[in-house]
Amino acid sequence: MMKAIIYNKPGNAEVLQVVDLEIPSYNDNEVLIEVKASGINKPDIFQRKGNYNAPKGVPHNIPGLEVSGIVVACGIGVNRWKIGDEVCALLAGGGYAEYVVVYEGHCLPKPSNLSFTEAASLPETVFTVWHNVFQRGGLLPQESVLIHGGSGGIGITSIQLTKLFAKDVYVTAGTDEKCEKCMELGATMAINYNTQDFESALINSKVDVVLDSIGGSYFDKNLMVLNPDGRLIYINTIKGSNVQLDLALIMLNRITISGSTLRGRDAQFKENLAREVEKNIWPKVLNGMFKPVIYQTFSYTDIVSAHKLMESGTHFGKIVLNW
Repeated sequence: MMKAIIYNKPGNAEVLQVVDLEIPSYNDNEVLIEVKASGINKPDIFQRKGNYNAPKGVPHNIPGLEVSGIVVACGIGVNRWKIGDEVCALLAGGGYAEYVVVYEGHCLPKPSNLSFTEAASLPETVFTVWHNVFQRGGLLPQESVLIHGGSGGIGITSIQLTKLFAKDVYVTAGTDEKCEKCMELGATMAINYNTQDFESALINSKVDVVLDSIGGSYFDKNLMVLNPDGRLIYINTIKGSNVQLDLALIMLNRITISGSTLRGRDAQFKENLAREVEKNIWPKVLNGMFKPVIYQTFSYTDIVSAHKLMESGTHFGKIVLNW
């Protein structure tokens, strides 16, 4: 048996509870991981509230999209991993548990210079940022990027990665303190969206790629701060998904609008993405150029407090559960 965190119906953080469940069985191409730490992400909050259901075949009432731990069993078709390997992994759900089953291609070796807590904070955000900013957004070394929500998991990952590959990194955040921390991470400019208008702040420093999780009223402003041939990439629409589009502006400036969600993509896509991440980002993790930012850790028994902190928006960096 194992401990796992479930919810029986959508609701506030108090619906989460620790229960005993059977350790899951694994198939030929899967590994069983004894989890040491689980990353907490905003999609976990959305799922708990009933707004982001797990894909078919994934535990529907156990949140969790990323873990780190030790391989304790391997299917007969597993080629890369062996019992005792330390890994971190991307999941489509079920990560709030002492044991998880993962397709072998969705695992990465735990960087030797990171703790299990640090490693658990990487997969969901690193995979998301690499695909959306670099693959879908096509960010080039001489270009600039605007990242909305610079203080969250996606934000801190975006700042650190883009500063390694691009010319200028602009971010928005909700307080002056958070803006200062974004600058310490490597941002060229950090804009407090509660006291400044980012469109006005960037009118003379336009960008080539915008990574937006806000939507709503940000849409028109994003278009106005993009250079010709700019790319506007959406990964969420917290403030609304219905917007009006000026097609003439798109055509005149040759703007590309795109977006994606990662959770529902097929296994092969995620495996290919894992290999890209390992090739391009893992060396920078190992040499210390990219280092996870952990705001706070919680015991799995204190999951309600962990979710309340995530919802408060007061944190800067990742929140991680330890098992």
